[in-house]
Amino acid sequence: MSQISLDTSRKYAYRGSVMPNYSTAQVAEKLAVHKATLIRWLLDGKVKEPRRVKQVGQEIRVWNEGDVERVRKYKQENYRKGRGRKPKPKR
Repeated sequence: MSQISLDTSRKYAYRGSVMPNYSTAQVAEKLAVHKATLIRWLLDGKVKEPRRVKQVGQEIRVWNEGDVERVRKYKQENYRKGRGRKPKPKR
């Protein structure tokens, strides 16, 4: 009976793949923007904040693939490669 229990516990111990987590600096590097730019987007509310975790008395942002993709989409919609911000349409 203990063998059955062990097999069942192993079955549920690892389900699917674990999504990787990134730091703010890693996300900025991955998206080719400066870390200060990414933090500015967060503070201005242009990009939704990722999950925060307290570690050793500090709160750090923990980014997953969905968060990174959301920032990538914002960058594509609002910035041009190598030339900064897209001009606003004339009225």
